[in-house]
Amino acid sequence: MPNIASAKKRVRSNAKKANVNTLIISSMRTAIKKFEKEVKEGNKEEASNKLNIAIQRIDKAYSAGKIHKNKAARLKSRLTKMKNAM
Repeated sequence: MPNIASAKKRVRSNAKKANVNTLIISSMRTAIKKFEKEVKEGNKEEASNKLNIAIQRIDKAYSAGKIHKNKAARLKSRLTKMKNAM
């Protein structure tokens, strides 16, 4: 446990940032899984809506610096291919 005031504050701020980071990444993964579920069920219209949401979440994670640019592009490409193959 830190004794210095600035170290105590750093522990608090790191905990807040960790929560935000977890929220961004988990919401991205959830959106991807929901899209994949719709593709598996064969709902074209719902899959299209879920794809848009998933792409927004991927872009948000990239712009926040949580995932690499190439990973974001790879995920979006794979999801788009899945939708087009329906």
